[in-house]
Amino acid sequence: MTHTPVPARTARGGRSGSAPRADATLPRRRMLERLSADGIRDARVLAAFEAVPRHRLVPDALQPQAYQDVALPIGEGQTISAPGVVAAMSAALELEGHETVLEVGTGSGYQAAILSHLASRVVSVERVPRLAARARQMLDRLGIANVVVYLGDGTQGRRADAPFDAIVVTAGGPEIPKPLLEQLAPGGRLVGPFGDRAEQRLLRVRRGPDDTLQEEVIGRCRFVDLIGAHGWVA
Repeated sequence: MTHTPVPARTARGGRSGSAPRADATLPRRRMLERLSADGIRDARVLAAFEAVPRHRLVPDALQPQAYQDVALPIGEGQTISAPGVVAAMSAALELEGHETVLEVGTGSGYQAAILSHLASRVVSVERVPRLAARARQMLDRLGIANVVVYLGDGTQGRRADAPFDAIVVTAGGPEIPKPLLEQLAPGGRLVGPFGDRAEQRLLRVRRGPDDTLQEEVIGRCRFVDLIGAHGWVA
């Protein structure tokens, strides 16, 4: 599968996001308190959420709702996931900072921005050209240089950059795409929603050193459809 890289503009420094607007400081602080109360204990994950200005990654009209724990529409029939869901998935990846992560479904770029603070490198694949271009533009504006965005079918993974220490799937598919499991490194974790279209199970799969796969259910959820050769038909 050939993926087309979405060109980045000149990077303006490593991973740090822009300073929050004055009117976003309190809502973001309340979001962090809510994440902590809901069981997010990983200090690195909480620091990433503090660093990334979610209000800059949603449509202007929805900025007052940016730090509420709700999914918001971003156009093209897609959404930016609720902060609590993004936090749970990010924490489930158990990243230490040295990893290469594959993200299936760039969307708004929010999950990729969070991961940029948690991993060494993030490879993100988005099938919708407009979303891929917009996410790349926003990541550039936030000065995030360790995320590369490709336009293509994320259910095929990205073999040129495999194996991956962690994989996160940000849309709901009928089952875990086989190419993603094949591209998961020994000891790696894959997190994503799988099941029917009405409701999915949020799963974490670990590849053991003996190549066995261990699956656990994190919770129940509902995501937009995972479209692709190993997902739902558009």
